[in-house]
Amino acid sequence: MGGMRILIANDDGYLAPGLAALVRACQGLGQIDVIAPEQNASGTSNALTLTRPLSVFEARGEHVQGFRVVNGTPSDCVHVALTGLLGYKPDLVLSGINNGANMGDDTLYSGTVAAAMEGYLFGVPAIAFSQAHKGWGELEAAAAAARSVIEQVLVQTPLAAGQAPWLLNVNIPNRADAASLPRVVTRLGRRHASEPVIRQTSPRGEAIYWIGPAGDARECGEGTDFHAVASDCISITPLQVDLTDHARSAVWADRFAAGLQPSGRAG
Repeated sequence: MGGMRILIANDDGYLAPGLAALVRACQGLGQIDVIAPEQNASGTSNALTLTRPLSVFEARGEHVQGFRVVNGTPSDCVHVALTGLLGYKPDLVLSGINNGANMGDDTLYSGTVAAAMEGYLFGVPAIAFSQAHKGWGELEAAAAAARSVIEQVLVQTPLAAGQAPWLLNVNIPNRADAASLPRVVTRLGRRHASEPVIRQTSPRGEAIYWIGPAGDARECGEGTDFHAVASDCISITPLQVDLTDHARSAVWADRFAAGLQPSGRAG
């Protein structure tokens, strides 16, 4: 593993403690390049910046020495890295450690998962890491758990040229013994709909709106990521990108084959 080339990104920004902790935890695994957003980009999903150019600069500071920073989204960071900035294709893309869980429907909005997914889309195996609760509690333990998961995955699924990429979403309980917790392979749970927006008034008297909190877990039974984390286990969810509703494809094909034709009438 010492000869690997690893790209690490996140969505909380290049100054986030979770990013620095993951980088420290990965020392010795191989060559590490860190390319992360300039600002907190949580909730940006897979967005790419297409309406302006992106800037890249090298970070300064004790804990971010050598980090490169992009004034864009998490997906921008990985996309720019893999299409020209690095000059090589890494063996592994890591994202995190996120400040809070990315479970169930969260994965559709998560910039942490999106950064890992961008690597996966380019054919690179990838892992997204998140802590179950916000606040960075027991962060070093989470980083040790992340290192252990990486090592276990790579021993059992060695990286090899030409192999199909894989994408894992890992959620780690905020516990001092996180590295020794059981690892459970899970499926995504589901949340209830988000809470209503929060309406406020700006200093200029204009109505402004904050997106409301995420809904509570709705499908959280055994086998889901929610259940695993609630049971003090590390949740490992294999993800894919195919959004096709395969189960209903035949139903829709029948409907459109049943003589449903445009009327041809002008509006």
